[in-house]
Amino acid sequence: MLNSIQWLTEDVEMPQIDTAVCRDWLINVAHDHGRIVGELTYIFCNDDKIIEVNRQFLNHDYYTDIITFDNSRGRLISGDMFISLDTVRTNAEGIGADYLTELHRVIVHGVLHLCGINDKGPGEREIMEANEDRALAMLS
Repeated sequence: MLNSIQWLTEDVEMPQIDTAVCRDWLINVAHDHGRIVGELTYIFCNDDKIIEVNRQFLNHDYYTDIITFDNSRGRLISGDMFISLDTVRTNAEGIGADYLTELHRVIVHGVLHLCGINDKGPGEREIMEANEDRALAMLS
């Protein structure tokens, strides 16, 4: 199904985001990267859930703000993204950023991963951050 974005929660309240605006924004970001949005599922959760997912599926024993499971095929991006609202809040406070701005950064971070942008190798983090900044500018 094209352009289907689900917003789910697990043991947290739904964050105060405009899902219709976010949907259009993410479709535009994907389009800018030559991609088409298929089915995206965002699962907002807490730190307990994110570390459980990280341990179970990635064998990582640490907290993170987002875990992206990529189900994309060719130009059609699809995937499931777990976002820890606890870690997003902690990170926002740590860098002196607005919580909702940081949440939007993390939301688009997952889509950028699905578009093929990585952030683990040499120089990749800077490329990811530049793409996040460009995407955030599109939102405002």
